[in-house]
Amino acid sequence: MKLQGTMRINEAGHLEIGGVDTLDLVKEFGTPLWVLDERAFRENCRKLKEAFASAGDSQVIYASKALCTMATCILVKEEGLGLDVVSGGELHTALAVDFPVEKIYFHGNNKTPEEIEMAVKNRVGIIVVDNFYEMELLNRICQREGREQRIILRISPGIEAHTHEYIKTGQIDSKFGFTLPNGQALEAVKRLSDYPSLIYTGLHCHIGSQIFEMESFAHTADVMMAFVAQIREETGLVTTELNLGGGFGIYYYEGDEPVPPEAWVQAVMPCVKEKAAEFGVPVPRVVVEPGRAIVGPAGTTLYTVGSYKDIPGIRKYIAVDGGMGDNPRPALYGSKYEAMLANKANQPPEETVSVAGKCCESGDMLLWDVKLPRVEPGDILAVSATGAYNYAMSMNYNRIPRPAMVLVGNGQADLILKRETYDDLIRNDVVPARLR
Repeated sequence: MKLQGTMRINEAGHLEIGGVDTLDLVKEFGTPLWVLDERAFRENCRKLKEAFASAGDSQVIYASKALCTMATCILVKEEGLGLDVVSGGELHTALAVDFPVEKIYFHGNNKTPEEIEMAVKNRVGIIVVDNFYEMELLNRICQREGREQRIILRISPGIEAHTHEYIKTGQIDSKFGFTLPNGQALEAVKRLSDYPSLIYTGLHCHIGSQIFEMESFAHTADVMMAFVAQIREETGLVTTELNLGGGFGIYYYEGDEPVPPEAWVQAVMPCVKEKAAEFGVPVPRVVVEPGRAIVGPAGTTLYTVGSYKDIPGIRKYIAVDGGMGDNPRPALYGSKYEAMLANKANQPPEETVSVAGKCCESGDMLLWDVKLPRVEPGDILAVSATGAYNYAMSMNYNRIPRPAMVLVGNGQADLILKRETYDDLIRNDVVPARLR
């Protein structure tokens, strides 16, 4: 397993994160356990912010859908980034920690009237309008509340990044945004004149996730700037903000080759400036929305090994006390991860095993054919790069409680998410009187 962030193998031969022995974490907090490396999270924020700031007017905002807790929102606030939310729940979390509302961007392809009202009343900085229905609904709510609202329009530019089919969002056939190639996007801009409470600020697009080819981002910037020029020519509106989304790839598994943030910067910032000069339009502020790139490498999940099944000549399975309930990505996407035995971190591999989760589902497999030291019940398995879309997508399949999460740094571990209990699982159950 590739060591990331503050990971190291300590003198006891154990995996250590943030100056804390993972076996001590297991002893205090139990397993499964999500571990968030504070320094890695903060450094990823700073590297992205500094890289873009060095190249011109820009704003980095954290895509909270990757991992949204009160603690992570506070970290983002302290690092001076903006915040991307996609639901009333994420917005409520941000408001609960007094996140600066002017730096909140509210996304979503089907925001409810209640969510839009919540955003307007709390003076959220930018609402990303996704469709014609939302445009009309937002204007009506703004008029009722006596407010004006800054917006950007989400555009589907018709660009297919080289990524997994399920996480492509920029192509024409997508549930997101106004389609650019067929003229729908320009029609959306023109319709804004019918909605006086909506203040046009700019455009947004997102071409996919886990992207390593910087040419995809450069081509997107080129296409979007051409549209910026068309908007200026046909409507007179000035685009002051160009949000190019996220999708910056990270290291999960051997073969993944992430590039430094500077490569992302060089792919888009010069292109935006050059095209602005070519088309004779003002250079818009460039906004990017990394989520996975910030929190993914900062997360590790710890499990306790339980049962095993050896099929001679075929495969040896080991089972852990978590699985698709705390990480559904392998079952959904076939995602690959790396792992090590945290309590045998300095021992060489001796066997090849496949790691099964505990859910009553044949698809609940976390890792296939991973090389580890001799695995025994009670060993602690550490799976790396699990910061993004693990807690965010977790569930209670088989009524298995969700794990706890701890923030580690400078030798200290703090609980930032309590472990669910069995009572939590039945808290919202209601038994009708006729069944008693």
